[in-house]
Amino acid sequence: MFLAHRAQDGREQPLREHLRGTAALAERFAKPFGAEGLAHELGLAHDLGKYSQAFQRRLRGAELSVDHSTAGAQEISRVFGWSAAYCVAGHHGGLPDGGGRTDDPSLPTLSGRLKRSVEPYGDFAGEIRLERVGVRTPQVLGKGGFTLSFWVRMLFSCLVDADFLDTETFMRGSPPPRGSTVAMAELLERLETYAADRWGAPQTALGRVRNEIRFACGEAGRTRSPGLFTLTVPTGGGKTVSSLTFALHHAVAQGKRRVVYVIPYTSIIEQTADVFREILGDGSVLEHHANVDWDDEEGGVRDPEKERKKLASENWDVPVVVTTAVQFFESLFANKPSKCRKLHNLADSVLLFDEAQTLPLPYLLPCVRALAELTVNYGASCVLCTATQPALGPLFQAVSADLALREIAPALPLRPFRRVRYERLGMLSDEALAGRLGAHEQVLCVVGTRKQAQAVFRLLEREGSFHLSTLMTPEHRRQVLGEIRRRLSSREDLPCRVVSTSLIEAGVDVDFPVVYRAEAGLDSVVQAAGRCNREGKRDADDSPVYIFQPDDAYTKTLPDSMKLPLEVMRSVTADGGAPDSPESIERYFTDLRHDVGSGVDRLRLVERFEEGVQDPGRPSFPFAETAEAFHLIQPGARAVLVPRTPEAKALADRLRGGERSRELLRKIGQYTVNLYEKQFEALRALGALDVTERELAVLTDETRYSEKTGLEVPTDEGVGIFV
Repeated sequence: MFLAHRAQDGREQPLREHLRGTAALAERFAKPFGAEGLAHELGLAHDLGKYSQAFQRRLRGAELSVDHSTAGAQEISRVFGWSAAYCVAGHHGGLPDGGGRTDDPSLPTLSGRLKRSVEPYGDFAGEIRLERVGVRTPQVLGKGGFTLSFWVRMLFSCLVDADFLDTETFMRGSPPPRGSTVAMAELLERLETYAADRWGAPQTALGRVRNEIRFACGEAGRTRSPGLFTLTVPTGGGKTVSSLTFALHHAVAQGKRRVVYVIPYTSIIEQTADVFREILGDGSVLEHHANVDWDDEEGGVRDPEKERKKLASENWDVPVVVTTAVQFFESLFANKPSKCRKLHNLADSVLLFDEAQTLPLPYLLPCVRALAELTVNYGASCVLCTATQPALGPLFQAVSADLALREIAPALPLRPFRRVRYERLGMLSDEALAGRLGAHEQVLCVVGTRKQAQAVFRLLEREGSFHLSTLMTPEHRRQVLGEIRRRLSSREDLPCRVVSTSLIEAGVDVDFPVVYRAEAGLDSVVQAAGRCNREGKRDADDSPVYIFQPDDAYTKTLPDSMKLPLEVMRSVTADGGAPDSPESIERYFTDLRHDVGSGVDRLRLVERFEEGVQDPGRPSFPFAETAEAFHLIQPGARAVLVPRTPEAKALADRLRGGERSRELLRKIGQYTVNLYEKQFEALRALGALDVTERELAVLTDETRYSEKTGLEVPTDEGVGIFV
């Protein structure tokens, strides 16, 4: 009998059984986008190399190294060509680069591997027969190369998830506890009950407009056909609940399978996930990002719910996923099976992108192209949610004239949202700025660099003053934000003066009577203003947002990625126009993209995938190269674990002891500060770090970490790092 796997308890899985089980799952996964027939054949072909005698000897204990993926790739290529061969060739090591006709068999490219000699595997013919089936190809967008490469990714996702799941079921002896039994209709009912209790009878004009937005979202969800949408709601307009209202109504009306809510920063994802769990129940919401912890065993007792979520994070088989833009888009351009398993579950889903204006300019075009593919060819509905729409219509229309953005919210009465007045102050030194801040009992000041945040706070230090920046660990920042919220909500008007980097702007729910904002991109200025008079309890004239120019010592060190938005903002508002007017916002993003030009695809990813079909019979795509290069947050940040709490100290001990489990590294994220290379090396030179590996160290000089301002670094670099 030819075997696929052997379990530790001695059980054996016949190879034929594994291939057919994988084929059946892959077929089901690909059905939403019409590729079920081909996916079935990929499942049958992926492990044909295991029919070799060499692999069977290896499975029975022989110390042999056998490449079993290449055989299946060669076999499937003879039936379905290169596109299918990519999936089988990469089902263990990852989607390879295509390469060229002259590639040597020793090269890891698809071209090289299809020429490679493999162990004889012809015995498969006695058990498995591949059939040429009809294939429904996707609608071609652009030149067709990006479309075809995306289709390959989605097929690859179906194959590798099916392979993992069938193997996992055999190894466990039973199906793993995945998925959820809660239907979308039940989740919608829970949302409506929550909204009726919390928003049922609004007493203010702002509350009534929030309800109007929510009702409009429900109506649009029920009646609009799937496609591309915008939800443009001023800050404080209840965007989070309203967008979920659209998503669940749309999912029920259109038969969508799940909702994925994409958030720019981990600094706010927990806040949103907590709201969704409160509304929908903990079991229906998966929070997936670098810092979340699914330790499913505590004190020797296994937690079934945590185990289910841990497994669900691998392929997003849950009704509602809350994740980061980094996790979402880097998965779409990844090549490893572990990263790509979830992709097929984006088909027939509602995808919500919070703070859509934060999509990074250097990757804007690849992100837009990916959303276009998901919308046109995979039945997804995509919603761009923000107070400052980034005017992406022309980019979508350039892909296809049919890709029109449709606004969900009605033409809003803007008066309830005019909660602030803007005033420009010119240049302020740190001393002058601190003097102005000290004159307020409650005030928020947002600056552009971590260095300035620390400097201004030191000039302000007195009871009721707080500092927030990414030089503080995420766990520490949560503590400080909790105290800030407590003071702001107290009836005693407790002093609360906060100096922060921009991490507080995007979605952090705080309400100050006065805000100061260092000059920045227009969207950043408007987001900062959203933290002022958020609930509309004061007159706009009594709620100032002061825009000031920092000392040149800070602005001259800003990277070009921050200087250009600042300059465009100055140009757009030079005539005195309000930063938050729809006209200013549209002009800002249009001018910004014009000035960036081809910089919206720094790596030429779209162009390179489009060019990949120049030889139609041998499409050559840079899958592996792209995965290596595509990082929304540029690599190079080095993490320092700060043992300021008993929990962090215990993690540091485990790290020093040599442990490197995924569970440990996830937990560590809550207690780390990310530094630039120069900052990291400067601290090491001072003997303040115990470097456990190149990109991770433990802080040994605890005097370097302040309970007020976080990690003290001896260099001048200081633009915030978000992870």
